[in-house]
Amino acid sequence: MKTIFARLMKDESGATAIEYGLIAALISVALIGGAQTLGGALSTQFTNLGGYLNVEPNAP
Repeated sequence: MKTIFARLMKDESGATAIEYGLIAALISVALIGGAQTLGGALSTQFTNLGGYLNVEPNAP
C-alpha cells in the first residue's frame, strides 16, 4: 500500500494536465473579454456610420 501511495505522489502527469487546463481557461477568459470590448467598439462605430448615412442631403 505504501508503494502505491508513493508512486501516486511521484506521478506528475495529472498535475501537468491541470496546468494546461488552467492556462487554456485563462486564455479563454482573455479572449472573451477582448471580444466583448471589440464588439462594443464596433457597435458604436456602425451606429455612428448609420447616423451619417441617414442624413438627408440639402435640397437645392
